[in-house]
Amino acid sequence: MSNPPTEFYSEERWQNWIDRIEDEDIDPEDEDSARLLLNLQDDTAIAIAKIVAAYDDGELEEDEALAEIADVREIVLGEVDIDDEEKLILVDGVQTSLVCVFFAAEEYVADGPAEDGSVGDYLGAAADAETEEDLDAALGYAAQAGTLIIDGDKLDMQVAEDLEYGLVTEWINGLDSLQSAMSDPEVVEEDE
Repeated sequence: MSNPPTEFYSEERWQNWIDRIEDEDIDPEDEDSARLLLNLQDDTAIAIAKIVAAYDDGELEEDEALAEIADVREIVLGEVDIDDEEKLILVDGVQTSLVCVFFAAEEYVADGPAEDGSVGDYLGAAADAETEEDLDAALGYAAQAGTLIIDGDKLDMQVAEDLEYGLVTEWINGLDSLQSAMSDPEVVEEDE
């Protein structure tokens, strides 16, 4: 079911993904399970990419674009009702990855792309801030990297491989979905 052109993402769409995760045997080591979780993440990133594109094309004003991003964020980052603790943890991981996507999109709409530094510079600064336990600064730097990705710069996933696992690597995972969505914003079919 496609959404009307004025609706970029819906509670129903998110819930369909959650229902599917709840109904299936999920094993993160299994390729099909991993793909389902990645599709959930990519589907949200595509919605954000479409909002940003509509803003860039003049179809949405700044306040409208920010409101649309906030609507999607509220749907996606809300509490998820899944009884299975393992599945809940996996969905939480997807939600965590997407936090930076929302902040990057908001930052891009409000202030445009970051002016100084590269994607790698900002992600390195984010990792340093995370090491110093300054998570607000880490998220800010990661979001700045995201603004550059929205603007067409490339994310080299080697950056994540060189970092210790943590929030920044989760956010980089989300930014990778955003990069894919910006280059090819096709809808991920829920029944794949």
